[in-house]
Amino acid sequence: MVTRSTEPATGRAAPYPSVPEPGHTPRRAWLITALIVAFMVINFADKSVLGLAAVPIMDELDISNSTYGLISSSFYLLFSLSGLLVGFTSSRISSRMLLFTLTILWAVAQLPVLVVAAVPTLIAGRVLLGAAEGPAASMSMHALYKWFPTTRRGLPSALQIGGAALGTLISAPVLTWLISDFGWRSAYAVLAVVCVAWSLAWLRLGHDGPFGQEGAVGHEHRSRHEGPSRRDPEPSAVATTPSDLRLPYRSLLLNGTVLGSVASAFGAAWALSLSQAWLPAYLRTQLEMTPARAATTISVISAFSLVLLLTLSPLVDALKSRGVSSRWSSGALQGTAVVVAGAAMAVFPFVDASGPRLVLIGVAFGGHAIAIPLHYMTTAEVAPTRQRGALFGIVAATGTLPGLFAPFLTGRIIDTAGSESTGYLVAFLIAAAVMLTAGVFAVAAIRPEHDADRLGIHHPDRRTADTPE
Repeated sequence: MVTRSTEPATGRAAPYPSVPEPGHTPRRAWLITALIVAFMVINFADKSVLGLAAVPIMDELDISNSTYGLISSSFYLLFSLSGLLVGFTSSRISSRMLLFTLTILWAVAQLPVLVVAAVPTLIAGRVLLGAAEGPAASMSMHALYKWFPTTRRGLPSALQIGGAALGTLISAPVLTWLISDFGWRSAYAVLAVVCVAWSLAWLRLGHDGPFGQEGAVGHEHRSRHEGPSRRDPEPSAVATTPSDLRLPYRSLLLNGTVLGSVASAFGAAWALSLSQAWLPAYLRTQLEMTPARAATTISVISAFSLVLLLTLSPLVDALKSRGVSSRWSSGALQGTAVVVAGAAMAVFPFVDASGPRLVLIGVAFGGHAIAIPLHYMTTAEVAPTRQRGALFGIVAATGTLPGLFAPFLTGRIIDTAGSESTGYLVAFLIAAAVMLTAGVFAVAAIRPEHDADRLGIHHPDRRTADTPE
């Protein structure tokens, strides 16, 4: 379909480029959001199953902390690389087929240990799962952004990342029940079935939306301001870059906003990787919790993260409505969250009182959660539409690197320390140092308005009289 407008100066009709019409309605947009939230729930259940089954797996297979740490880290062997490669191809593959393929691979990755339970099959399954989950967060966010204009992405973004916390909240008690009553292999089998069920539902219902595709910016502009003039009286209300704008990746990657966003993601990912790999074992072996109580504790931490994520969108919107720039409403907020979580990580090993210690553990392993959607939001503000998927892939690949070595490093430290308790202490202090450094850097470096201007991208907060012809 081609839409035409009349140019005032010449009276001639000027064609706009063709725009796909996927039948966009708010109901459809929120249906896609619900499916993507479910996608993230399954994503984090898949990630969590090894950690929740760590103690019975280590006991049955008689493996050391270092070997378990190696198995856990193997998940990230191809995680960053696959996220990067898929990010660069995302503009040529529909989100519908991309997320379908990823989820089928998740199901396949659960199968090796059902055939032979051994260290090699555990590693093989985790490597395949990591390769298939590497692009999951960034590409599902990319798919979600296709259904919402730039000014309405706060709540959907928070819900998408909230699916991660919800995944752990739900999976911790359910998978622990399966592991305790039916054996740890049953948890893998159930997850495989759930992955297949979601992929079939997505194949039937999932479609690409109209925003963030070629020509979509013009479509959004025309739907709001059709008429004789091509000037937009409210430039802050529409997408910020023409759909054909491309910039050198060196310029996109080496600006403070992207580097700061990567730093906040890096600090958050360090805590997240320890949470998934070692927190269940720490609660069981060091705090002497039963499997049920450890699962409840993990669920409470996830619920805390979910509450933070659900309050994120109203908070950011309120700050922006009061004229607070993205630097402070999004950038400083994500850096500060990582700093606070890092401070709690440094303190809780020295606290003996049960209540305060559990509160600090919750902040250390759950307080960083809001950095994840915010680092996507700040990155998107300095990314041309056509390069957003690739840039998301790069940022996700770099920001999640701690998962490749933090679990193994932790296991190695525990094995070589004088005692397990000393090993955990050293590992948590290293995590705290990384998180504090990353968070402070993010607060200082993220400046979306400044970097958007420098790159020649019109930022939504920059109000001008007219948009470019």
